[in-house]
Amino acid sequence: MKITVIYGTQRKSKSSTYNIAQQFIKCLSNGDSVSEFFLPKDMPKFCSGCWNCFTDSTKCPHYDYLKPITDAMDEAELLIFTAPVYVYHVPGQVKAFLDHFGYRWMPHQPNKNMFRKRALLISTAAGAGTKSTLRDLEDSMMFWGVARTYTFSKHVRAADWDTVDIKLKSKIQNDVKKLSNKIISESHNFTPSLKVKALFYAMKYMQIRFHYNSADVEYWKEHGWLGKEKPW
Repeated sequence: MKITVIYGTQRKSKSSTYNIAQQFIKCLSNGDSVSEFFLPKDMPKFCSGCWNCFTDSTKCPHYDYLKPITDAMDEAELLIFTAPVYVYHVPGQVKAFLDHFGYRWMPHQPNKNMFRKRALLISTAAGAGTKSTLRDLEDSMMFWGVARTYTFSKHVRAADWDTVDIKLKSKIQNDVKKLSNKIISESHNFTPSLKVKALFYAMKYMQIRFHYNSADVEYWKEHGWLGKEKPW
């Protein structure tokens, strides 16, 4: 399975999310290529709100950073995002990364490839907050049109992977295997979830009825989505 991973921090050996992601990769990649990106190193810029991406994404002032990541995501079968909890939400660099893809949200110009992809979202916390952190990521996955999204969260009760209790590590390993088996078993003949389909049809109505942004309307017309065509 071709995988692209976006790590929410640059920590590796001591990061619980990183180590859990590595377990998933081992179970799921089956020797296929894995593209890995680390935030903020691989995307250090904040969205400047210039609006260029809504008419031409290549004119984003941070396009050179974004292009290799975007290409890897478009080519992948599975997207993996890791996000340790920072004050009950994703780390700031993850939010900054997601902000650059507002133009790909369903009301605007969603990439049709996303409707045939799946995503795995991983979050860990020393205490609490994984639910709200995962929601930050889930919002973008749904509005990007990702067909199926899986979540994996653990409250590790430790500041780093080295100090996680050995029994908890064993349970995490078993849970990783269970979810990996589910992802593998659902690798064929899947379609977008009902939520994603419902959102698509709602946004189709919006494009036909309101014409908020001419570039968005033209994009939907070009893909035939204002007629009978669907992206899945």
